[in-house]
Amino acid sequence: MGLFDEVAGGMLKQVFSSSSVQNNLLQIITSYLQSSESGGLGGLVEQFNEKGLGDTVSSWVGSGENLPISADQISQVLGSGEITRIAEQLGVSPEETSGGLAEVLPQVVDRLTPEGSVPSDDLLSQGLSLLADKFLGK
Repeated sequence: MGLFDEVAGGMLKQVFSSSSVQNNLLQIITSYLQSSESGGLGGLVEQFNEKGLGDTVSSWVGSGENLPISADQISQVLGSGEITRIAEQLGVSPEETSGGLAEVLPQVVDRLTPEGSVPSDDLLSQGLSLLADKFLGK
């Protein structure tokens, strides 16, 4: 996952100056994608589809170039309550949080879907564990 390390690490460093905030954001993303409450990665993809951003999230899952997403679109999909909750956990503003997620989430989803489709729960858990091990030392 060398390229992923470089991309995600670089994006986070550009968005957040504090390495603890960077690590916490990755931890929150991995927790969110593992949560049965959120529906995991499949649930996230469904949320994007419901909000009219299916083409965007499909570009992240599929092969090829990832379409960009704005901080406002991230807020639209996740909702202001979820963004505020994450921001409070990170100790940053909701705007910084949605901006950070807009930069990092496409890369995370892209790397978790190398076959061009949402993996089964077992494969997703393995991928998220590798992500957590690499960035969070867990």
